[in-house]
Amino acid sequence: MKAINNTALILNIIGGINWGLIGLFKFDLVAWICGGQDSVLARIIYSLVGLAAVWCISLLFSRRTEE
Repeated sequence: MKAINNTALILNIIGGINWGLIGLFKFDLVAWICGGQDSVLARIIYSLVGLAAVWCISLLFSRRTEE
């Protein structure tokens, strides 16, 4: 479960950086790397980031124990 949580957090960081670049510089890094917003690879990445965000909602409400 820890691996899924860490993967989701990394994807959210990538998404946050991408949105920051869009907001500040009007530059979409994911689209630039993948060849445009409409490419299949870009859509997969956008979908994975969205699913990771939904997963991270559960982290807000989970009880954390110090290991």
